[in-house]
Amino acid sequence: MGLQSSMTTALTGLQAAETTIDVIGNNVANSNTVGFKASDVIFATQFLQTQSIGSAPSDRNGGTNPRQIGLGVKVAEISPNFGQGTIEISSNPLDLAIQGDGFLMVQGSQGEQLYTRNGQLGLNSSNQVVTANGNKLLGYAVNERYELQTASPVPIEIPLGGQRVAQATTEANFQGVLNPTVVPGTVPAITESEFIGDASVAYPNGIITTGAGTGADPFVSTDYFTADDLEIRVPPNPATATSSTPGSPTGLSAGTYRYRVTFVDDNGQESTASTIFSPAGPIALGDQIDLTGLPDLSGNPGNPWSSMNIYRTEADGSEFKYVGNVLTGTTTFADTVADASLTASLDTDTLENGSYTYYITYANPANGNESRPSLALGPLAVTDDDSGVRLDLSDLQLPTDPNYSRLKIYRNATGDSSTFYEVDDLPLPTPGNDSYVDKTPSADITGNDQLNFDGVGAAGGTLLSDLQVRNGNTYSTPFAELGTLRFVGEVGGSLLDSQTLEITATTTVQNLVDFMSDALGLQVQSNVNGSPLPLGGGTVSIANGVISVTSNFGEENTVSIPLTGFRLTPAGAVAPQTIDLTFSESQDANGPGTSTEFLVYDSLGSPLTVRMTTVLEKADSNSTTYRWYATSGDSNPAAPELTTAIGNGLMVFDSRGNLISSPSARISIARELTAGESPLEISLDFSQVTSLAETDSSGNAVSSFNMVRQDGFPPGVLTDFIITDSGLIQGQFSNGTQRLLGQVLMARFANNKGLRQIGSSLYAVSVNSGDPFVSTPGEDGIGSLTAGAVELSNTDIGQDLVKMILAQTQYQAGSRVISTAQQLLDELLALNR
Repeated sequence: MGLQSSMTTALTGLQAAETTIDVIGNNVANSNTVGFKASDVIFATQFLQTQSIGSAPSDRNGGTNPRQIGLGVKVAEISPNFGQGTIEISSNPLDLAIQGDGFLMVQGSQGEQLYTRNGQLGLNSSNQVVTANGNKLLGYAVNERYELQTASPVPIEIPLGGQRVAQATTEANFQGVLNPTVVPGTVPAITESEFIGDASVAYPNGIITTGAGTGADPFVSTDYFTADDLEIRVPPNPATATSSTPGSPTGLSAGTYRYRVTFVDDNGQESTASTIFSPAGPIALGDQIDLTGLPDLSGNPGNPWSSMNIYRTEADGSEFKYVGNVLTGTTTFADTVADASLTASLDTDTLENGSYTYYITYANPANGNESRPSLALGPLAVTDDDSGVRLDLSDLQLPTDPNYSRLKIYRNATGDSSTFYEVDDLPLPTPGNDSYVDKTPSADITGNDQLNFDGVGAAGGTLLSDLQVRNGNTYSTPFAELGTLRFVGEVGGSLLDSQTLEITATTTVQNLVDFMSDALGLQVQSNVNGSPLPLGGGTVSIANGVISVTSNFGEENTVSIPLTGFRLTPAGAVAPQTIDLTFSESQDANGPGTSTEFLVYDSLGSPLTVRMTTVLEKADSNSTTYRWYATSGDSNPAAPELTTAIGNGLMVFDSRGNLISSPSARISIARELTAGESPLEISLDFSQVTSLAETDSSGNAVSSFNMVRQDGFPPGVLTDFIITDSGLIQGQFSNGTQRLLGQVLMARFANNKGLRQIGSSLYAVSVNSGDPFVSTPGEDGIGSLTAGAVELSNTDIGQDLVKMILAQTQYQAGSRVISTAQQLLDELLALNR
């Protein structure tokens, strides 16, 4: 058995040498594999043949050792060397080198967790971080607020070029010098509209008639009250008067009598009187006076006169008094009336020669309101002496409001065509009372009330569609069409952002006034407790038909309304129309200050324009107080609030110009009509603002005030990233912001050598490795990471070459043992020869 066992024992040595060569070959082959850990072969004796177990020492014998013959070698372990490999810088920012204990966690093809020291990583088409073999790197992801979600490891994503982020402004810093020597703001600017009327108040116009038209549709026509209803009426021609002696005496006294005749219409309105005519001489007591040749108008078509009034004086008198009336067409009259029976006197007024234009209004005697006037009636040129003008009022469309119960007639005086005076105040015309004859001399009217062409002023409750604007003798209702009104005002000479108001059938002038106040950012409520805003500023009101805009105090808060400030896009239309509503400044503001505009950002990254103004509120020997106002056309509060005002506050400086307090240093921008967080609250830092008496080169006091920094950003694209030594992935966006994108996790084991290698530089848990302990790099005994670097293979080629020589020597020696044993066997077999 000895020679045979020597051969098998030598064979195990050959096998051991082969295993050593295999392991060394694998180490050398992976000497350039990133993260590779070289292995060592650990041998142990295999079996032993015991010839003697030995004996213990005795009195007679010193004892013997066991006598055993070894029967070969076996591989006890192939042990990976998890010593640190060399760190080498790479050109890939995703490459990760592990310094210390631990493994990167990756996902296997079946979703299982695997481990590797190879940190050569990249991105796939889904922006997931993967190994060269396609295994996904595991770690913690973030939610939409970029907060780590640590429930369980998931594949890490770095969405370069796809992820976008914005940062809302939370703080704005200001810098400047506010001059304490300027005039405080004590007088606000006032801007007023032209007069705006109420078109719902009826004015003297035509009557509307309806009738049957051609076919099934009725027709509607309007018979307007125009100059055709105005006529010059000359006085009647004089008649002939003679005396006669009747059969019985009359009531006439002896003396001289004179006569005049007037035309009379159906309403009792008289023309001017004829010239005087009389009998040839004095008449005797009891005589009768016969008038012949009275004017006969019965053959004149369109003649308004239906009768004639006859007037005469008393015997030897001068005042003409009413005698009697005859129908038109009657040319004779017998006068027998006694002087004592005469009562009503003749109206001897007449118009002077000249050109006359008439207007008519409806009047409310209870409050003194008058409608806008009718269309101009005239001009009529009166060229005949002693003429009058008759107005036919039968075509008037009467007001439906019973409060307007009077009618007023206006006319110019001779020689003045621009001013119109009240001629008469009449009841509304009715059948039988629908004409008027004007015979009033100009001298009698020039002291009367003058015509107000504007009519009744609009009030807060007036429907916006009834708002009326006058341009000379032309009236328009600019808001008659429903639609979207876009308003742009100016504050301090700067155009504000446009604001819109939907005009409906129920929108009132007060709605417009409130909308303007909101759009202009006017403020009446102080944000500083115990320090109210100065009274009298920051309002929009309507009174006596005029919209009045009172600015907040300070020159930089002066409000103006440009000619194109109102633009209306009618419902269903595309192109807007400019509303003709003119405003002009009626009071200048005092108090120079500053104004500045700057951008902030909401949570969606939308840029919002903020305008801030300052004005000196008060100054004394101990302190200087400046008031600031802030507005933003991008503020979007929910209806019914529409204001663009976003805050106001104070800056109080000590006697050295240093800021000592800034209460309510915050603005609040509503974003309720957007998907962004609302309100956007921004703290204002005025610590770099001072109050010093600076001047320009001409010695004029100057101030400055500007926003120098704010911490918000518009939307940005993920352009770059870094991975820290603790495994945090920080994204860098194009807007300059940084956000956390994820956390790389690592695992360590109680027995790294117990891990099962499955190829592709991957390890799997085995029964002798222990469970993984997962944590972040640098914590709990886990090594740290170096981004942009790799851990090289820890193969020691020099040492492996020495081991390979030793294995080769072992193999040669084992082969020699086998050949020697073979020779001895050959000798033994040769004995029988």
